[in-house]
Amino acid sequence: MLKSDLMKSIVFVGFVAGVFALSSGCKAESESASVEEDNSAPASSESESPPETVTAAEWPQWRGPNQDGISADKGLMAEWPEGGPEKIWTFENAGMGYSSFSFADGKLFTLGSRGDTVFAIAVNPDTGEEVWSAGIGTDDQKGYSTGWGHGPRSTPTFSDGKVYVFGPKGTLACLNATDGSEVWSKNLRSEFSGKAGGWGFSESPLVDGDKVVVAPGGDKAPLVALEKNSVEVVWTSSFPGAGKSEYATVVVAEINGVKQYVKLYQQLLVGVNAESGELIWSSEWPRGRTAVIPTPIVSGDEVYITSGYGAGSKKVRIDGSKATDVWDNKEMKNHHGGVIKLGNYLYGFSDGGGLVCQSWETGEIVWNEKGRFTQKGAIHLVDGKLICLNESDGMVTMAKATPEGFEQLGQFQLEPQSPNRSPKGKIWSHPVVLGGKLYLRDQEFLSSFDVKG
Repeated sequence: MLKSDLMKSIVFVGFVAGVFALSSGCKAESESASVEEDNSAPASSESESPPETVTAAEWPQWRGPNQDGISADKGLMAEWPEGGPEKIWTFENAGMGYSSFSFADGKLFTLGSRGDTVFAIAVNPDTGEEVWSAGIGTDDQKGYSTGWGHGPRSTPTFSDGKVYVFGPKGTLACLNATDGSEVWSKNLRSEFSGKAGGWGFSESPLVDGDKVVVAPGGDKAPLVALEKNSVEVVWTSSFPGAGKSEYATVVVAEINGVKQYVKLYQQLLVGVNAESGELIWSSEWPRGRTAVIPTPIVSGDEVYITSGYGAGSKKVRIDGSKATDVWDNKEMKNHHGGVIKLGNYLYGFSDGGGLVCQSWETGEIVWNEKGRFTQKGAIHLVDGKLICLNESDGMVTMAKATPEGFEQLGQFQLEPQSPNRSPKGKIWSHPVVLGGKLYLRDQEFLSSFDVKG
């Protein structure tokens, strides 16, 4: 089926594909660095990288530095040529899974299952050559649903020379960005009695300052903060109604002058105090079912959520400990392709409605485009343009991000596509544009395209 001046659902874009007859990479690979299994103890690091500063040329986490899905790139092609932009390279050994990409320290980071092991993988974004790969745990295709394919759907997070990764069976690991060597590893299922959604742990780790914030789910500790270097527990947060961890990534925000972490569970939206983990406010989402995936959007004192399976969307206004629905409807039913806010408008795919522009103020549909190649999928926003990836066939459409209506600016089909993807799986890895390059993935194939103006 599976973010800082604010910092970083997989996501049912997280539902990961198919059998794994993996081809070797198209470029030479460096040695793989091994990382211990799910329950390995924290390890020390002797090769720490110096602290890094996020720049406009970095995308250090899921949905980017501001957790909003918007790239800072400017001056790109106004329109794509017939047949689409030129392909620069294809890396052929990314493994099985639906992980997207993060970029920092001169590397592209992603996750994929090669055989029965989940690997964190670093690739040179200029050449497509593997820099390193590191096993972070097993993927025996047990303990989570693989009906739409197997493998990770979380996206790595980069912070201060380290990469934080999350596997489908609950392994949270910290690796050195330079060579992939392990700093520490902890399993959330065993450590916190965590309970994943049916398709496994899929969110991407949020690193905020010195903390890593993730949602094990369950009754004991549905949300936890760990010290990012020592992996010591900073706090655990417990509140009724959280249920399983689900798939949406935690968002960091300042609301009404209070720094907090916002998390969407299957039927509950919460905001907790960033320093103490104490629950500040909550809002019920009773229509949430099966898989609640898209990342919440926070703007000022308002929070927007959406999910599929007929659920719809709503906007909540926060006033201290009180959360009040501003509007609640079924105009946007976003399954897992994400929604992006630009100005007072939201853009995303809605189940049954195609590509949709929705009013932030009223929740009403401004326009929708349900063409052959804009049925359902993932979106990205860059330079005032929407990059829309149609999940069923890999058709990529560029369109203006405007409330005035749908205007196509180019289109091409992603190639190659994986012959190993599960028959039920589709092209669910979210696209990213960075440094004048468009990055797309279908399972083991990771491709880069030149979109510079």
